[in-house]
Amino acid sequence: MFYKNFMACAVSAVSLISVFVPMSAQADFVEDRQISLGLRNFYIDRDFKQDDAPKSRIGSWTQGFDFRAVSGYTEGTLQFGLDLSAQYAYRLDGGGGRGPDSIIPYDDSKGEQVRDYGRAALTGKMRYSKTELKVGEHRPMLPVAFFDDSRQLITTYHGLLLESREVEGLTLTGGRFTEISSRESSNREKMYLFTGPNGPRRTSDGLNFAGASYALSPSLSATYFYGQLEDIYQQHYFGLAHNADLGNGYALKTDLRYFDNNEDGDALYGAIDNHSYGVLSKLSKGAHAVSVGYQRMLGDSTFPTLNGYAPQPYLVNWSTVAFVKPNESSWQLRYDLDFASYGVPGLRMMTRYMRGSGIDRGDNALDQNVESEFNFNLGYVVQSGTFKNLGFEWRHIDVKTRYGNGGASGPDYKENRLITTYTFKF
Repeated sequence: MFYKNFMACAVSAVSLISVFVPMSAQADFVEDRQISLGLRNFYIDRDFKQDDAPKSRIGSWTQGFDFRAVSGYTEGTLQFGLDLSAQYAYRLDGGGGRGPDSIIPYDDSKGEQVRDYGRAALTGKMRYSKTELKVGEHRPMLPVAFFDDSRQLITTYHGLLLESREVEGLTLTGGRFTEISSRESSNREKMYLFTGPNGPRRTSDGLNFAGASYALSPSLSATYFYGQLEDIYQQHYFGLAHNADLGNGYALKTDLRYFDNNEDGDALYGAIDNHSYGVLSKLSKGAHAVSVGYQRMLGDSTFPTLNGYAPQPYLVNWSTVAFVKPNESSWQLRYDLDFASYGVPGLRMMTRYMRGSGIDRGDNALDQNVESEFNFNLGYVVQSGTFKNLGFEWRHIDVKTRYGNGGASGPDYKENRLITTYTFKF
């Protein structure tokens, strides 16, 4: 099925190019093309520590492929292009009893993860001056919709996206996404509010959005976005980012971010009442960077996310836990180190600790509802020679939760991810 879909997309791409683009205008279209094949070997193991865990361990080992053929643009005032993408993953290990693991689709009838899965898509694009319209598949990095590459296949969106940079320092963005392909799915599906792996799926007709980012000065920028997941929620986002040169090699970056979420239209999931603000400051000098972050959830609802737990990294404490429960206050302390200054270019390390408290779970013991997460990431990219750009990464995650007067444990676990990446460019 995947092969047929991929070939259908490829044939469609060639046909559209031949029909709509004259040969005389195809020079830049072909010469500016970028063709790549990304390889990712991904091993994940999650070891649950609480006594009442449904399963003691979940995980898998997969080999993934991410093919992308990005065309240039035709010549002329109004320019055209066409992109082709295909993702595919094969399970090397992790069959019965090891899923669902948030990576591989799970076959309930067989009680195990599927052997392989994938998908393919086309994206048509049109450009006039510094304004670009894309229709098809997207990997957005917006406050209202963000792609996810934290697992094997990448979460993508489907619809149209318009972006304009006609005014210096100002970026205007608008569009409508009608479907999403989540990280553990071969399919496109309508969007819904994610309330858990087995939660209700009351679908929306689409996500409408518009926003602007403006550089107020070389060191200060502001962003506003509005998103409407029809009949589910409305979302407003405000952000400020400031970079300060403190002298003697020190730099300070500060991000202020605010979200306002409420129900929309028919309110398919009922009333939504969530507001959040966060601040993240990073002090850096040379190879070292220390970050401190604080995030607060206000209102009676959890922060809304889309199918498959689509990420929201515009929340300053976004992570595996995410710290998005009603009334939750969370903070983080993070340290980054680039070993290039110590004679090992390509080697990087990150560690951080996050803790959330005051979660409203319908009782009065808010001070006893606590969750925490510890991360340690170590990555290396080969800098030269035959294996240049070959990447290795180890991610370690340790999650602990305590809820209520009795100190009941939530989903405690330790997780390790081992990732090897390489991209062929043709």
